[in-house]
Amino acid sequence: MGKIGLVTVLFKSDEVLPGFFASVSKQKYSNYILYLIDNSPNPVSDSIIEQCASQYPVTQWKHLKSPGNIGVAEGNNIGIRNALADGCGYVLLLNNDIELEQDFVFGHMVSLCETNGEKIIVPKIFYFDTRKLWMAGGYMNKWRALGIHYGDGKADAPEYNVAKYITYAPTCFMLIESSVFETTGMMDAKYFAYYDDTDFVFRALKQGYKMYYEPSLTVLHKVSSSSSGDSTFYVYYSNRNKIYFSRKNLRGLVKYFAIAYTLFTRVFYYLRFDAVQRKKLVQGLKDGFSIPLAD
Repeated sequence: MGKIGLVTVLFKSDEVLPGFFASVSKQKYSNYILYLIDNSPNPVSDSIIEQCASQYPVTQWKHLKSPGNIGVAEGNNIGIRNALADGCGYVLLLNNDIELEQDFVFGHMVSLCETNGEKIIVPKIFYFDTRKLWMAGGYMNKWRALGIHYGDGKADAPEYNVAKYITYAPTCFMLIESSVFETTGMMDAKYFAYYDDTDFVFRALKQGYKMYYEPSLTVLHKVSSSSSGDSTFYVYYSNRNKIYFSRKNLRGLVKYFAIAYTLFTRVFYYLRFDAVQRKKLVQGLKDGFSIPLAD
């Protein structure tokens, strides 16, 4: 069975690394290379990584240090390029704030690819703190330029246990056959963070690939179930990139409706934001229109 390149981007990730390494280490499928793309390298992180690798042995790992915070998208690209150069048949993009309770996740995903011909696979993902659903697959609403999670915040139920093809999922934990990158291309580094995965999935599906949701495989995600998502970083990049995504990928009436919808609904965000958030919101929307569409 093919080799997997596990690609994870670190940014001040010290706290979650022990659980992450433990999850990778417990996997029965051992034909992989773990690529740690470090966007915040420092001696303390180096020491924690060495300790984790010693305590929770993984098959093979590479610590690739960025010159600074180059963003999630370009960090993933560095890992993907290294994985492809090392002959990996699959790339697993995964957050490091995840944990796995099952020890067969890697192997089952590869089996689905090699037996059923799947090219892109995602599992069911739960909030770590509440064990409620974070994502049981998803769909892309082009009119709103928004990827929507099925089941977000709900208790698991039989309706979320149906394997199927979906039109949206984040790259929090996504196995991708290497050939997909040859036709779809890499992650668009202009996004920096947020919407880079939406863009990649949108382009891949446009190329004719299908994305398979396998609910028997589960992941725990340490995103807070009570997070408001109103940090100035999030406010700026999510709004900037929503505009950029719409300009880049949507066409005709759908594009203009999505942009108009975004601008209209941001009025309500503006009214409840504080002064700093308002400034970031306005700047993000403006910058979304100025990002060049050509490479």
